[in-house]
Amino acid sequence: MDMKRDYFEDIRLLDSGAQVFWLLALLAALAVFPFFAGSYLIYTVNLVAINVIVALGLNLLVGYTGQISLGHAGFFAIGAYGTLALMTNLGLPIFLALPLAGLLAAVFGFLLGLPALRLEGPYLAIATLGFGLTVTQILGRIEFLGGHMGLTAPPLTILGQAITTDAGRYALIMPLCVLLTWALRNLTKTRVGRAFVAIRDSDIAAECIGINLTYYKTLAFAVSAFYTGVAGGLMAFVLGFVNPHTFNIMVSILFLAMVVVGGLGSILGSVMGAVLITFLQIKLASISDLAYVGPLLMDISTRFFTESGLPNVQYVVFGLIMVLIVIFEPLGLYGIWIRTKIYWRTWPF
Repeated sequence: MDMKRDYFEDIRLLDSGAQVFWLLALLAALAVFPFFAGSYLIYTVNLVAINVIVALGLNLLVGYTGQISLGHAGFFAIGAYGTLALMTNLGLPIFLALPLAGLLAAVFGFLLGLPALRLEGPYLAIATLGFGLTVTQILGRIEFLGGHMGLTAPPLTILGQAITTDAGRYALIMPLCVLLTWALRNLTKTRVGRAFVAIRDSDIAAECIGINLTYYKTLAFAVSAFYTGVAGGLMAFVLGFVNPHTFNIMVSILFLAMVVVGGLGSILGSVMGAVLITFLQIKLASISDLAYVGPLLMDISTRFFTESGLPNVQYVVFGLIMVLIVIFEPLGLYGIWIRTKIYWRTWPF
């Protein structure tokens, strides 16, 4: 039976031996993956893991607390620039620079959460959008941070070993992704997580039962910004170079698409959405190289539009996916996964 008999069953990480087996199998597969995969595939998985961290943090804000944000590219930029600046100018190691940059992003998240106390819906979305656009403009005018030219990632060393390969960066990124996923799962099962959900369902009712709206709304912004800042710091080393143009409005929209497509209020949905959107983004970036579809789109673009705008087809695809998800499966990929599990449990009836 799935019925919970006490609180400790609800917060338990694994409910059955089957879940223990599959979790161990997944961790083992992630551990041996870089020994068998090629460099490009490892690079792709690194991008997926970074986007999973962002999607988890954003889903905590949007899915669990009910506060929409279109400014997470700003937190992403703060994390990336903060990590590189701390390592380049202060000589801090990655294991100090990365969490400090995440905390810096969390401070800005807390400050952004203060005006969000009086805003909701589209008004909050516009406010966070303005924050994201402002951050990139300010970063581009600070000479200490490279100005418009941006910053180049310094050599990455871990335990005295220089990390120059995608497999080496994988050894840093994937454990952090697993650790942050586990931490967020535990957070959502605690008193704090239940307060977030209560605020999402009805902030008036939540306040009536004693939940401090000011504290928990700003906390949600801070934790979400921390996750995004850490992801931004990791992305800086995957790309090797960052400038203000790296963190445009489309980055924020793609982050939100990962959460909506994966499923609001679901950790597994955040992972699934990040995986799908990341792979689509990579494949559709070179859409002209796709078999059958590529030449057809190239011909249409040449006749009626311009070839330079062909890569923008990916955004059309992302928008179409989001519309279809909202119409036919509001729970996203997580909802499809739940339906599939129910189907096989009751098959053939």
